[in-house]
Amino acid sequence: MKRQRAEGHGREGERRAALWLRLKGWRILAQRVKTPRGEIDLVARRGNLVSFVEVKWRARKQDLDHAIDEYRLRRVAAAVECVAHQYATNGEDVRIDVILLAPGAMPHHIPNAWMP
Repeated sequence: MKRQRAEGHGREGERRAALWLRLKGWRILAQRVKTPRGEIDLVARRGNLVSFVEVKWRARKQDLDHAIDEYRLRRVAAAVECVAHQYATNGEDVRIDVILLAPGAMPHHIPNAWMP
C-alpha cells in the first residue's frame, strides 16, 4: 500500500512538473521513458535544447535538500545515453535537469544538474 501511494505521488509530481515546464515555454516530448538502464521522467524541448528531466516529489519541503544525489543523477545519465539520439536528432543541445516539488512550495528547477 505504501509503495502504491508513493507511486501515485510520483505520477502527480511528474504531471505538475510537466505543467510547470509548459508554462515556461517547454514542449513535453515524452513522459516515463523506459530504457534498459532506467527511466526518464520527462523529455522536454525548448528551442534548440532537449532536456531530460528527473522529477522528485517529497511530502515536506525540508526533505527536498536530500531528494537528489550523484548516484540518482548517474542512473538518469545512463538512461539518457540509451535514448538521447531519438530526441536530439538535428544537433540540438542536450542536458539533464531536475525539478523538485513539495506541497505548498514552488517547483525548484535545477538546469544542467548533471555534468560528468
